[in-house]
Amino acid sequence: MNGRKHHIVVDTLGLLLGVKVLAANISDRAGSQQLLSELHRTQPHLKLHLFADGGYRGKWEGWVKTNIGFDVEIVQRPDANTRGYWLPEGQELSEAQIKTFRGHREFVVVKKRWIVERCFAWLSFDRRLNREYDLLPETTEAFILLSFIRRMIHTLAAFADQQAVAA
Repeated sequence: MNGRKHHIVVDTLGLLLGVKVLAANISDRAGSQQLLSELHRTQPHLKLHLFADGGYRGKWEGWVKTNIGFDVEIVQRPDANTRGYWLPEGQELSEAQIKTFRGHREFVVVKKRWIVERCFAWLSFDRRLNREYDLLPETTEAFILLSFIRRMIHTLAAFADQQAVAA
């Protein structure tokens, strides 16, 4: 994934709704705006509730609501923006305060974050997507689509097998 960023939109089951591969010098916000604009243009009937991390708070969030019409919910760790503490002279940091700093934090489940992380993990199973072999971003997008199609076929085949055994 060198030199490019992969932007994907998936539903809560991990089914692919849209994909856009862009140059690495395009910010995540700008790339997601391109993807959401394209998704809205090609599938205007979709009414989505987006889950995004804290980096998308602010102008991007407003842009999505006004230009695309999707609901946006920002999900992040409760201690995501802790940079430091002002303490009276002589007072030490508590153990709970120390744990809010990067490198000292404990694992915290962040609502819906695992869905996207799981989808990127699925993509990593495809050897073709582990390296940047393709000259055109459209080729990489096509292989991402193929990866999700293959995953869907395996899921449907497993479901069909379960139904056949049950019958």
